[in-house]
Amino acid sequence: MNPLRKILVTSALPYANGSIHLGHLVEYIQTDIWVRFQQMRGHVCHYVCADDTHGTPVMLRAEKEGIPPETLIQRVKAEHERDFAGFHIRFDHYHSTHGDETRHFAETIYRRLRDAGCIDVRSIEQYYDPVREMFLPDRFIQGTCPKCRAVDQYGDSCEACGASYSTTDLLNPRSVVSGATPIRKQSDHYFFRLGLSEAFLKQWTRAGHLQTEAANKMDEWLSSGLSDWDISRDAPYFGFEIPDAPGKFFYVWLDAPIGYMGSFQHLCDRVGLDFAEYWNPDSTTELYHFIGKDILYFHALFWPALLQRTGFRTPTRIFAHGFLTVNGEKMSKSRGTFITAASYLELGLDPEWLRYYYACKLNGSLEDIDLNLRDFVARVNSDLVGKFVNIASRSAGFLVKRFGGRLAAIEVDTGLDYNPESEAGFIAELYESRDYARAIRRIMELADAVNQYVDTHKPWELAKSPDHDARLHQVCSTTLRLFRDLTLYLKPILPHLAERVEAFLNTSLTWDAIHHPLPEGHVINAYQHLTTRVDDKQMDALVAANQQSLTAAALPAPAACEAFADTISFEEFSRIDLRVARVSQAEAVAGADKLLRLTLDLGGETRTVLAGIKSAYDPSQLEGKHLVMVANLAPRKMKFGISEGMVLAASDESAGPFVLFPDAGAKPGMRIR
Repeated sequence: MNPLRKILVTSALPYANGSIHLGHLVEYIQTDIWVRFQQMRGHVCHYVCADDTHGTPVMLRAEKEGIPPETLIQRVKAEHERDFAGFHIRFDHYHSTHGDETRHFAETIYRRLRDAGCIDVRSIEQYYDPVREMFLPDRFIQGTCPKCRAVDQYGDSCEACGASYSTTDLLNPRSVVSGATPIRKQSDHYFFRLGLSEAFLKQWTRAGHLQTEAANKMDEWLSSGLSDWDISRDAPYFGFEIPDAPGKFFYVWLDAPIGYMGSFQHLCDRVGLDFAEYWNPDSTTELYHFIGKDILYFHALFWPALLQRTGFRTPTRIFAHGFLTVNGEKMSKSRGTFITAASYLELGLDPEWLRYYYACKLNGSLEDIDLNLRDFVARVNSDLVGKFVNIASRSAGFLVKRFGGRLAAIEVDTGLDYNPESEAGFIAELYESRDYARAIRRIMELADAVNQYVDTHKPWELAKSPDHDARLHQVCSTTLRLFRDLTLYLKPILPHLAERVEAFLNTSLTWDAIHHPLPEGHVINAYQHLTTRVDDKQMDALVAANQQSLTAAALPAPAACEAFADTISFEEFSRIDLRVARVSQAEAVAGADKLLRLTLDLGGETRTVLAGIKSAYDPSQLEGKHLVMVANLAPRKMKFGISEGMVLAASDESAGPFVLFPDAGAKPGMRIR
């Protein structure tokens, strides 16, 4: 047994302005599996989280609903806790950043920074909504990109060309909140002097606290120099007011990670733990943060700098993961693949199917993972039902009916390449490193071997003659012992299925149990159905339940955008320049799975377009054909080159893409009217 460890684990805090969806669940399932594994090993492992409740979007949504922000965040918190519980995510405590504990630590950290000369106050110019009388965050301003002139871009970056810029550089700006043209206005803001921690951060980010690819990303940011971090926002704002600074509030990203401390303090007060034991700089306990790679900057630079400067311990490790795609693409409301946790549960789908599928994909890196709905069905049915559960169902009936559920001595030489102690050690290393995908591959290899053992000894044949009872008894007992081991290995991923197996086998599965096989004479209970198969129709229903009409697709913006109609005017549509183009050359893009490089003739002008149609068209089939393209789309820099437009094509979940070819007689350069 390894020495006892004391561990505190957190996941990133979900924002109190939206529902939990399957993309969120990647992180919480990943974390929950790791925590359950540590607890199975006998370690003290606490898992805390909270709702991230502050900021302008929450304030505006509450105002729109005609309720206080406190009422909104309480309601959303209850919804989040319901959804997490539905997927068997087990927190020791789930709190809210809008609590006295988080306020205390935010004020403590701020005062220590201020007293140490790490806070700078200076005037900055921001956009101000004269109608709503409020300063506007970047995401509440839209306008024309100053680089490529794409319209309806946000105040900090352009989704069309990828450029980043200052909000005040945006052309034709408008407030998303009121629609008014914002004005420029000066305001005093409070800044954390992050550059003072540069030497510490260069050392800390290379000291094993981050994954290699995350540390490399930090090098890029550190080499470009660390700017001061604006930690304040002006009233009106939902959050904590900065001490001795009336009308100034802590920026949500200051008190969000501090919410980890607040949630743990609440747990300490409730169950009698020592907060200082886990947060003092000389602590021998361990602290782990599980986060998405999109918030690595805050957790790997700002957060350790804040902690180190104010006398708290820094994280032992920060584990970042990639994004979730569905069927190989970003989650889409129009396709029905922006799937909420609640809709999955309401349709009666087993949450452990998703836990298992995600585990099959997670390997401890920053790589994105894909939820392919057809592969999901096949993987669950093949692995969980066809391989794993099948083992128990093939043996249990004989033991209960013929031998009263009493086990015989197990077979020592099974012919399998299997040593329980070494396998448990190997799989434990994979869980520790969060390489769940490799762990499952090995567990399913063992399940295949056990099924082969059953096929070789054919208990259904042995059961035909009383002369073979002793052998039947031994084979079935050995099979169930192996099934118990497989369940033990899978228990962090499938906790509720494991509970049903524990009841069936009349035993308890800790990691140490691998050293203690079920003894001769142990009595099991009657076998009960453990899980069911997934049906393709259930996936179709899930997509349908989450599908929104294309004409009602929401703008990719904060909640305040819900006040805008989800339609465009004729004038906006008329700005789209659809042209007939002739394919003068088509070729596959080296290294790309889906792309073709098309050279298009628009009648006197040539464009290069990278189109994701490789799966449906041989390049030679396209040359000489006419198609339709969006001619005034801003050029987009992609991994494999610049794409100077877009080809129109159609597809759905089951078929496509189908390029749209105009009728005979169309000529290059013709505009679609």
